[in-house]
Amino acid sequence: MIEHSRYVLPNGLTLLVSEDPNTSLVAMNLLYKVGARDEDPHRTGFAHLFEHLMFGGSRHIPDFDTPLQMAGGENNAFTNNDFTDYYITLPRENLETAFWLESDRMLEPAFSEEGLRVQKQVVIEEFKQRYLNQPYGDVWLLLRPLAYKVHPYRWPTIGMKVEHIEQATLEEVKDFFYHHYAPNNAILSLSGNIRPGEALQLTEKWFGDIPRRELASPEHPQEPLRRGKETLHVERDVPASMLYMAWLMDARYTPGFYAADLITDLLANGNSSRLYLRLVKERRLFSQVDAYVTGSLDPGLLVISATLLDGISMETAEEAILEELEELRKGQLNERELEKVKNRVASSWAFTHASILNKAMDLAYFELLDHAGAINREMERYRQVTTADIREKARELFTEGRLSILYYHARNER
Repeated sequence: MIEHSRYVLPNGLTLLVSEDPNTSLVAMNLLYKVGARDEDPHRTGFAHLFEHLMFGGSRHIPDFDTPLQMAGGENNAFTNNDFTDYYITLPRENLETAFWLESDRMLEPAFSEEGLRVQKQVVIEEFKQRYLNQPYGDVWLLLRPLAYKVHPYRWPTIGMKVEHIEQATLEEVKDFFYHHYAPNNAILSLSGNIRPGEALQLTEKWFGDIPRRELASPEHPQEPLRRGKETLHVERDVPASMLYMAWLMDARYTPGFYAADLITDLLANGNSSRLYLRLVKERRLFSQVDAYVTGSLDPGLLVISATLLDGISMETAEEAILEELEELRKGQLNERELEKVKNRVASSWAFTHASILNKAMDLAYFELLDHAGAINREMERYRQVTTADIREKARELFTEGRLSILYYHARNER
């Protein structure tokens, strides 16, 4: 049980506090409800660009990192398709430094043509190095638009194309900030050696005067199912061919998500998982195989990826995976196998939340999903999944109308 207190300031900022007196540290997590799905299709990559811009100084603080380092703190951030997350861990006695820094950049980053130029160049180089000039780097640039035709999940967090960042103007960037970065679009969570009353007092002091802002309301249209599977063949200079199979699945906070997530663990979590035992170890079709869910707020993807051994055709690889999925569709699963997977999930959950930073992150995340208290029901949702639920979910999910396949060929192997 993760105990917490919850407050909402008059300006709309939600505050969550989980006190832990057994540590000398405090973790602060600030989640903004803006991700790649909230971008203009003609100006993608802005949420990720802001992850960089927000570290470039703010209205009253020219340098974000130096004062935090002097206070003994560490910080970082990440962006995904649904939200942007900034986090800090520092000694309790220096906690107010974090409030000072985060509130000032929520008020306004240090917007300038030069600052934008520098951060645009950083993002463009990241785009080229990680997505265009790295083996398998462009997978999600290819797989997302294959799986999504109308929903903004059709582009990755980095953006759809380099040109969208290259052409971004200062006015466009400011407009994006003021319509998404606001107290009424944020969740502030604290975990560690901090009392709820003290946290509320500091939050009111540093964030209370930041005004509410008019928020953008981008459309997130429902992705329709198709009549048949979507496929794409590409050829690249990579060490080995890979197969990526993605099925449209349930949204994150729906009952069906938990069965789908457990299916991926049954298939490919560990050396005793089905795909590893049968396709890697026994049949020697793949050097490695993986299965996972994207966990998106809107309907996401269940993905199976496999690295083919030399001499194995894409047809053989695809057929072998589909055969294993058919076993789940037929209900070939016993209670002991499912229980083992559930125990692994529960163990990982407990280990993860021994960290005050992970507590702070997940409290904010579950507040985004529904409300922070849902964090204490998460394991029960997994425990309630039955073998019959797995069978029914496999029958529902593993159909051609949900399937997109990326055949990623090593050059000269076709």
